[in-house]
Amino acid sequence: MGHRGDGVAEIGDQLIYVPYTLPGETVEVDAAPGHPDRRRLLAVDVASPDRIAAICPHFGTCGGCALQHWTAWRYRTWKRDLVVEALGQVGLEAEVDDLVDAHGAGRRRAVFHARSRTHGILEVGFAAARTHRIVAIDRCPVLAPELDGAVDVAWDLAEILTPEGKPLDIQVTTTETGLDVDIRGSGPLLRPEAVSRLAQAAASHRLARLTRHGELVMQRAAPVVRIGRAQVVLPPGAFLQATAEGEAQLARLVAGHVGAAKSVADLFAGVGTFALRLAERSRVVAADGDAAAVAALLQAARTTSGLKPVTAERRDLFRRPFVAAELAPFQAIVFDPPRQGAPAQAGELARSAVALVVAVSCNPATLARDVRILADGGYRLEHVTPVDQFRYTPHVEIVARLVR
Repeated sequence: MGHRGDGVAEIGDQLIYVPYTLPGETVEVDAAPGHPDRRRLLAVDVASPDRIAAICPHFGTCGGCALQHWTAWRYRTWKRDLVVEALGQVGLEAEVDDLVDAHGAGRRRAVFHARSRTHGILEVGFAAARTHRIVAIDRCPVLAPELDGAVDVAWDLAEILTPEGKPLDIQVTTTETGLDVDIRGSGPLLRPEAVSRLAQAAASHRLARLTRHGELVMQRAAPVVRIGRAQVVLPPGAFLQATAEGEAQLARLVAGHVGAAKSVADLFAGVGTFALRLAERSRVVAADGDAAAVAALLQAARTTSGLKPVTAERRDLFRRPFVAAELAPFQAIVFDPPRQGAPAQAGELARSAVALVVAVSCNPATLARDVRILADGGYRLEHVTPVDQFRYTPHVEIVARLVR
């Protein structure tokens, strides 16, 4: 099984990747145009005993899930091994826990794509695997129940904007006050009547808020999520962990590793997923490149009683990482960069004297690279926990503890 969830066949000296297949199977395939090392599955002639029925009728055409057809224990072992192998490739060994299941009630945010085909036919759904083709859907079983009406919302909004002729991305997020929707696409300007119809549709679906490219179209209630004791008003299109259970599990692991540290820096803090929880017992300095996220974090900290002091700044940690001297006052660092990792910031951490670093990542390969930098600077990788909040996909979250 390949790292992206494709079955892998060896034909001579060539590796061939076939989506939706399993180790040990005999399958019939066809060419995948433009991909000489890939094939398209036509039929399974001899099935693996580990093959199970998929839970979704769109599985195999929608590109969202890769592994609904694999029995749970095989899938869980493979996903944990992705982390073990990534660390091994950079010469690192550590205790790696069993995979933590954090799917919970399902994903609380989704991005639907809308495209108009020839003759004005509208399609709304998810992208097919590795193409721009849209798989129209009426429901998705991996989404949280609060998103049950989200597909209808996306269709209604897309139909209003169909005359604009532009591809649309419609991000829908569940909040305590209702769905928060941000539309991307449709060009720089909209006709007033289109804006009016969007507002009417948002009101009819009782959305908490509708924005377009972050600009307000309609708001019935501020979209709020709870982070620890704090209530955070989300910026438009804000990033959240995919599932509420995933966020809770990651936060539990981070807090457990930080322990009794009295001063903590949260680097790539976002809207405060870790910072606001850690502030219940530690002084926190947070930094992130997204100004709106930092403002939301600070506002939540100001309006929540019982927190230790929290300061936050907008800072591009890729171009201007915290240097070793700036890190010196902290007893612990939480390091949670985006998928591409942050080698520059890892390098400054490696040059620091901070006793504890808790690294969080959604990419085993870039986590391993950045942790290798820390290890070369004198840190010891003590413990690693993989967390699965993207069930049926190769995506895995990781929390790692490093000490001097």
